[in-house]
Amino acid sequence: MMADINVKIRKIEEGFTNQNFLIRNWQPSDRTPVTHLICSVLSEYHLNFEPDAADRDVVDVENYYLTTGGEFWVIQQDSQLVGTSGYYPVMRGQKAVEIRKMYLLPHVRGLGLGKYLLQQLEQAIAARGFGQIWVETASVLTTAVKLYEKCGYQPASGVETARCDRVYVKQLTNYS
Repeated sequence: MMADINVKIRKIEEGFTNQNFLIRNWQPSDRTPVTHLICSVLSEYHLNFEPDAADRDVVDVENYYLTTGGEFWVIQQDSQLVGTSGYYPVMRGQKAVEIRKMYLLPHVRGLGLGKYLLQQLEQAIAARGFGQIWVETASVLTTAVKLYEKCGYQPASGVETARCDRVYVKQLTNYS
């Protein structure tokens, strides 16, 4: 786990100049704003929010993430929620987790925040002793697809989420 996740991000990557971001653990009061953020991003790509299927984990963060050994984070810029991300253990591979709900609002995309967030997730996952990361996405999310591929995620088979048509896996080398 990141040092209590309350990390101020300043000038992490080129393009972060004068940007203040806070990555923190999800709190129950975040449920509605997180749902609205994810709905907004999905609708931007003509994808539906599915509270009884692909997005049931957002409706029940406690049971999908927090009680299973996973984490769910929110990203704030000043006091506005601008992104989400999380992971939880899955039975797909050896000591495996799946990264889920990695979404950023349009005005904070292209700053390197997605790459930084993915690196922080990988570090937290490795620190907890997991050895394999899975992620499912949709081809229409071209920036996400490029990010995963650039960061060493390999195409795999076995998409489990109806809304998704791509699945990737990454082996972590530095885990317990």
